[in-house]
Amino acid sequence: MTLGSIWARTRRELSQMLAITVKDIRVYYLSPPMVMFGLLMPFLMFFSFSVSRGLSVGVSVARLLAITTFFTASSAGPVILPMERKTRSYERMLVAPVSIFSILFGKAMVGAAFGLAVSLLTLVVAALALGAPLASLVGLLLAMILASISFSAMGLLFALWPTDSATPVGSTMMPATLIRWPLMFISGVFVPLDQMSPVLRVISYISPLTYTQDLMNHTVLGHGLQSQALDWVVLLASTGVFLVVTFWFDRIQKRRGY
Repeated sequence: MTLGSIWARTRRELSQMLAITVKDIRVYYLSPPMVMFGLLMPFLMFFSFSVSRGLSVGVSVARLLAITTFFTASSAGPVILPMERKTRSYERMLVAPVSIFSILFGKAMVGAAFGLAVSLLTLVVAALALGAPLASLVGLLLAMILASISFSAMGLLFALWPTDSATPVGSTMMPATLIRWPLMFISGVFVPLDQMSPVLRVISYISPLTYTQDLMNHTVLGHGLQSQALDWVVLLASTGVFLVVTFWFDRIQKRRGY
């Protein structure tokens, strides 16, 4: 395979991935499940557990950014894929001259873009209206981008969980939500890690949200409990793990004839 053919295939894959991303953004961003689970849910959860706790502006912004990125980015996959499988549009893409890599990466970019857009809007409002301090704006933006990609890949994992048949959005979203809720309570969002019991703190290290929250603390407040290098490495590794498992789940679905 020559360098020219590799470049041509790469351009083709990227253009297909971009086309899928743009299509899904136009069709699904304002759908009721996306608005409910991706926009309203994180803000309602945050304000329900943070009101009257006397948190500083910086701490509130760091936690709100972590929870909005987490919930918003991971909501796209469990909403879009069940809707497309119900209408058979996902199956039509599978038989089209488009690789599964372009399809799933395109879907992942939808959630990442959704999570990043909502988080950026939250950041702008916090910076302008509340005067939130930012220790590192560049670091914060990079953390938001990586976290959005990681949590979007996690959402795809939920959406492609092997089942015997197509499931509606609610049947996919509710188990995903039941998994995501406990992660918020063990990841330093509502209860700081240094206030947890030793057992819960050990458990918290399996959650990628823990490292996202710590990165937000570093880039907004200027300090965190863990090394920034560790946070970046774990988020990158979790992104890779989520994508690998997602492709594995897709292969299982194909073997079952669905």
